[in-house]
Amino acid sequence: MQRSKQTALMFLLGAVLVGGVLGFSADRVITSRGKHWAPRMRMYQDLALTEAQQATMDSLLDARNCQIGALMKPMGPQLDSIKKAAHQQVLQILTPAQRLKLEERVSEQQRRDSLARVRRDSLRALGKSTPTCK
Repeated sequence: MQRSKQTALMFLLGAVLVGGVLGFSADRVITSRGKHWAPRMRMYQDLALTEAQQATMDSLLDARNCQIGALMKPMGPQLDSIKKAAHQQVLQILTPAQRLKLEERVSEQQRRDSLARVRRDSLRALGKSTPTCK
């Protein structure tokens, strides 16, 4: 009798742990969408902004981001050149195995950036909440 109680308790504990892990994982996957809006929404909630205030704040922050983007755009080629030169210098100090690992990381980041760009462009095409700079 004691053995069956222990087995049932272990099974129940295992089910709770598995459920917790699955719930945590699902939460991470679900909340990772729209991630760049999360800090903004958290700020809105902390400040207890009304819908009208949130809409105005969105417009202001989007305009700010567009202005910053417009300032940075002409510097893009120079920034890319600096990044490329630094990357080449980094490659010179790494072992072949380390270079391979770094290139894998760079490729993965480029893949993520590409997916984010596609997602952003598709949201723009659908007219969803993404800023369009004028």
